[in-house]
Amino acid sequence: MNKRLMQQIGFQLLVLLGITIGVQQAAAQTRALTVDASESVAPIQPTMYGIFFEDINFAADGGLYAEMVKNRGFEFVDPMMGWQQPNSDRHSMNLESGFATAIKSKDSPADQTYIQVLVNKPEGYELINEGFRGMGVESGADYLLSFEGAKGEGEVAQVVFTLIDESGKAIGSTTVDLSGTDWKVYEASIKAKATSEKAKLKLTFQGAGIVNLDMVSLFPKDTWMGREKGLRKDLVQLLNDLDPGFLRFPGGCIVEGRTLARRYQWKKTVGPIEDREILVNRWNTEFAHRPTPDYFQSFGLGFFEYFQLAEDMGAAPMPILSCGMACQFNTAELVPMDQLDPYVQDALDLIEFANGDVSTDWGKLRSDMGHPEPFNMKYIGIGNEQWGPEYIKRFKVFEKAIKAKYPEIIIISGSGPFPDGEHFEYGMEQLSELNSEIVDEHYYRPPNWFRENADRYDSYDREGPKIFAGEYAAQSVAIASPDNRNNWNCALSEAAFMTGLERNADVVVMTSYAPLMAHAEGWQWTPDLIWFNNLESYGTANYYVQKLFSNNRGTDLISITEEDGPLTGQSDLYASAVKDANTNELIIKVVNTAKTAQEIDLDFEGAKVAGKAMSYTLRSDDPEAVNSFESPKGISPVEAEISLSKGRLRTAVPAEALVVYKVKIK
Repeated sequence: MNKRLMQQIGFQLLVLLGITIGVQQAAAQTRALTVDASESVAPIQPTMYGIFFEDINFAADGGLYAEMVKNRGFEFVDPMMGWQQPNSDRHSMNLESGFATAIKSKDSPADQTYIQVLVNKPEGYELINEGFRGMGVESGADYLLSFEGAKGEGEVAQVVFTLIDESGKAIGSTTVDLSGTDWKVYEASIKAKATSEKAKLKLTFQGAGIVNLDMVSLFPKDTWMGREKGLRKDLVQLLNDLDPGFLRFPGGCIVEGRTLARRYQWKKTVGPIEDREILVNRWNTEFAHRPTPDYFQSFGLGFFEYFQLAEDMGAAPMPILSCGMACQFNTAELVPMDQLDPYVQDALDLIEFANGDVSTDWGKLRSDMGHPEPFNMKYIGIGNEQWGPEYIKRFKVFEKAIKAKYPEIIIISGSGPFPDGEHFEYGMEQLSELNSEIVDEHYYRPPNWFRENADRYDSYDREGPKIFAGEYAAQSVAIASPDNRNNWNCALSEAAFMTGLERNADVVVMTSYAPLMAHAEGWQWTPDLIWFNNLESYGTANYYVQKLFSNNRGTDLISITEEDGPLTGQSDLYASAVKDANTNELIIKVVNTAKTAQEIDLDFEGAKVAGKAMSYTLRSDDPEAVNSFESPKGISPVEAEISLSKGRLRTAVPAEALVVYKVKIK
């Protein structure tokens, strides 16, 4: 055998050896996973994935609540905030065109102020409302105008309401005739002739003299479920698409208030709209990086509307109430223990408002507002992020009173603002000793924390309190930083963590991302699940993570293992599995945080599966990628059909991806 032939044979042997080693390596890299469908580990609660709503980032006024006029009742601290008089000099006595003056003379604490408009030259005087960073107006759409008016001295016969675009061009108008000196409610309609994201509402007058105005309001006629003066349709649709198991409201820190006087008081948010007392929003000057002095709460979106929204979405209502402690990051003001009774009574009255018969006082009010049937409230939260002995003392009083009258109500307590540390450990120890039913835990941490804590609940006491993961979001920079972004790295890290929440569904019974929504020009806090401006809205990458989990919650937790152990991040792979008895499906959620694809070989025990399955893949090549108004679904699920072979699912999980597999049971 010549030397050249020997070299060729040797080379071929080396190639064959290389192929064999490569195949062996590939086989070694395939992750063999077992889904055991024979036994339910725990039921998945209908409340497993829900919504946390707080009026931060213009989420209510200027957002979900579709009112377009800011300071419609002239009740802000500065009664003319949001209103402009471009042709008047308020400091001059020579009021040639006209001038509006705030008059504080009404008896109601909710409606103390109106404006008196003096019109000297009708052709020269204008009164303009700027809206919430403008008004979103769509061409061809109808808008419901209403106001309270009363003629004074002189001959002001008409008010002309005109929508103007950014350049001042008229894009819709209506004229309202005034009649009489008594206060009346006037209504009209404006049809928009063009689209504008930052329109304004201009008032001009026909005739000279005085006219008094109050509650100047403008709503789109096309609202959620067609309710007059209701909620913004596109935003509610995004919420409804999450298929939420619960709606927590009205917040967050907004429940507590910077001071007790500025706490959220639910009784002031029900009944006729005009009787709801306005309150400065606690987020208006909270952060030096985003001061928002024009941020107030009109409570047009109040507790009745929250209950109604929850019912619309098939979600359990979950109100959170003040426990008599102002925000401990601000004043930490306490109501004395011997003065706590009114706070406790607020909780008892709220349960009556939600569930009481129409023969009760608060049940009758609910009925008078248009809902004779109870809202069937099952949960109530006492306190938000309070910590320390003062919280535990107050919680005990609430718990005793509520259970004595309404033993069926499930009470949610809180472990403070952090997921670890002295305050958290004290709270959990005390609440465990009290046999608290559900404890609310919050985590705003870097992305890596979420990946590293996917096994957080594996070691929790199965006989202890159930857990509500009530507020969480990965912070791309730092907590409360204005530079946080809803990027794919954060969303993927949350997905990894959520497999751990789901895997421990016997302990974790409720979860919700926070905050929920943010106005593109009115925000104070980032990151946020949904972003919107006056015309458009979109879900972030984080939103689609939440949606994939919530839309595929299943009914029963089942195990998915590798070598008899759960996947909690070993070699960057995380997983959870559920069975859906309603659709007869197995649903497997797999998160691959590695920068390369990973092969998995899924074996199904305890169930015969069909030969086809569906996959829903959420991923991006860029960990810094975000959705935007320009690319609202840049990161969104991609659906595909995949085949099984001999009852096994062998597939590649893409790099840095969340994939949901839905497999039919035969």
